[in-house]
Amino acid sequence: MKRHALPFLVSLILFIPTCFVSAQTSKDEVSAQKIASVIKQLTLEEKIALLHANGIFGTSGVPRLNIPGLMTDDGPLGVREDVLEGWGSANLKTDSATFFPNGSAMAATWNPSLLYQYGHDVGEEARARKKYIMLAPAFNIARTPLNGRTYEYLSEDPFLNARLAVQSVKGLQSQNIAACVKHYALNNQEIERDRVSVEIDERAMQEIYLPAFKATITEGNAWTIMSAYNKLRGVYCSENEYLLKTILKGQWGFKGIVISDWGGTHSTVAAANNGLDLEMGSRPPYNTYYFADPLLKAVKEGKVSVATIDEKVGRILWVMYHTTLSVNPPTGSINTKAHSKTAYDIAAESVVLLKNDKQMLPLNPAKIKSIAVIGDNAIRTNHLGGFGAGVKAKYEITPLMGLENKLDKTTSIKFAQGYRAIVKSKENVNAIETSKADPALIAEAATLAKSSELTILFVGGNRDYESESRDRPDLSLPFGEQQLVDAVLAANPNTIIVVIGGAPYDINKIKQQCHTIIWSWYNGSENGHALADVLTGKVNPSGKLPFTFPADLKQSPAHALNAYPGDAVVNYKEGILVGYRWFDTKKITPLYPFGYGLSYTSYVYSSLKTNKASYTGNETITATLQVANRGNFTGKEIVQLYVSKPSSKIERADKELKAFTKVLVNKGASTEVKLSIPVKDLAYYDTKTSKWIVEPGVYKILVGSSSAQIHQTASITIQ
Repeated sequence: MKRHALPFLVSLILFIPTCFVSAQTSKDEVSAQKIASVIKQLTLEEKIALLHANGIFGTSGVPRLNIPGLMTDDGPLGVREDVLEGWGSANLKTDSATFFPNGSAMAATWNPSLLYQYGHDVGEEARARKKYIMLAPAFNIARTPLNGRTYEYLSEDPFLNARLAVQSVKGLQSQNIAACVKHYALNNQEIERDRVSVEIDERAMQEIYLPAFKATITEGNAWTIMSAYNKLRGVYCSENEYLLKTILKGQWGFKGIVISDWGGTHSTVAAANNGLDLEMGSRPPYNTYYFADPLLKAVKEGKVSVATIDEKVGRILWVMYHTTLSVNPPTGSINTKAHSKTAYDIAAESVVLLKNDKQMLPLNPAKIKSIAVIGDNAIRTNHLGGFGAGVKAKYEITPLMGLENKLDKTTSIKFAQGYRAIVKSKENVNAIETSKADPALIAEAATLAKSSELTILFVGGNRDYESESRDRPDLSLPFGEQQLVDAVLAANPNTIIVVIGGAPYDINKIKQQCHTIIWSWYNGSENGHALADVLTGKVNPSGKLPFTFPADLKQSPAHALNAYPGDAVVNYKEGILVGYRWFDTKKITPLYPFGYGLSYTSYVYSSLKTNKASYTGNETITATLQVANRGNFTGKEIVQLYVSKPSSKIERADKELKAFTKVLVNKGASTEVKLSIPVKDLAYYDTKTSKWIVEPGVYKILVGSSSAQIHQTASITIQ
């Protein structure tokens, strides 16, 4: 805590309820009357000073009362390095941090407990760096695979997003660091993100795009939330009364701060009166911001009431009590072994085995004399890159380093780059130019592959190619990588391909060509070690895809319906049929389905049953089944439960994910799996009554290893 904050802390101790001084301060109420007594000490000018940025990531406080400012920081990959005005590095030697796997990697673990640990560790690192609001987690729905920020987000499914995001929030706030959930709402593309208006029917918004946000507020008790850049139905999210006041602060009872995205505020009076609390941005002069001098003027002219200002200040003080001014806060720490282990655990559980037809994996290093490691992604680090939040990692183990560290020293490992991964921005912010195939590098790689017993070929994207501020032009592999793949496989069919990326790519040809394919991610500081342990069988792969891989971009709903990217307006014509809901309902076979992932062992599902045959609206469905491991490797299986409503009177998806769990099953053993679904979670949003309704009738319970691989079914009746 900063020294100048101490006098203010002492003066406020009397205002803090006794229950606040506990290990669970993030869940306690701070009395509105006590906060009001502090607000009375502030002048109008001092109140306004609390409501806008006064630096690239921070706000000013009130020096007269020793009220500190709030320091925010990116983000989902870990605590960002310190930067100067203009976003240049501050070039400090004290701002390194642990690089955690990207959002879609974390979603691929399907493991909420790992997300809690991630949040906890980021919270510890944020406190050590005196960053009290972390701009994370980010979990906008993956509506199009081209979105430049898919790597940063979680999945295409609202239920999976909610279960993971809630734990991330709880982990962060266990360290008295505020989670800032983002981007609220409908921020599903980077093209024209600053001006595009989303037109969407109310049911789709309520069932697909809002549930994870609601869960982080009502279950996770997130203390801050960031408004999105885009418009909803013609009104910017940062001044959208329906989003901010009616839903967020009204229906959900949000008590914290609504923070604008940087430069995402567009008015003074409308934003102030419609629910925005704090305007952030990175360009001085800060006194000209909408919530600075113009807001002071608007209050004096009676366009914004003092009561509205007081409410915003009260929210900011409420967050301060939970963060900068919390009593007996946890001790921060950074770059610890425990944090590295969390990064490793997430990475190890995120790797997805896509194909293993010849059972080449896991490798037995003792039997391999020479390995050719090929591809720029084998040596590339991803803690920094592109336009957006990164981490100045203290270290990052690349795949090549991991293989060299983990494989038998008698195995010869040689490397060839294979391609140059150069990304250059064009004048159009949404356009980029990438390097092409290099015949000389391809020839060198093919020669090395031919002379080696085994080849491991790394392709895919990187964080310069997948980036905030732009969407990808298509799904094709960049940098001429397919030509490299063709040449290497021709030289040595005994090749394992590892694709690294944060979003789907077109790997149709690779799927046809190659017998062994691994999907990995921008997988944090321990990336190489985790991947090597999966390749050698120390870790049995357990990752499952958090989004559908289309065989062709035209299969994806937004693209099939010509509903992306729009211009001034983008119409979500697909409604509730997003991701696997579309593919399954329309009977379209994707390249890889949602929830897909193989293992080195085989699992058998059996004996699915429910605790009752019929339920009423206030009950909980409990489904149990047996999962047996029939192979030779102990492993973790992600059991997915979907629900289907045949003969529904309304439009529904073929099936919807309603429960999942990740279970460890020893080789040769079986375990009972129990999954629970509150009947209320079967409700649909009725636009005529604006209510959630559970339709009575027969429902199917579908349990499987992906949305397309259902192994057990049962039926129940809802009264």
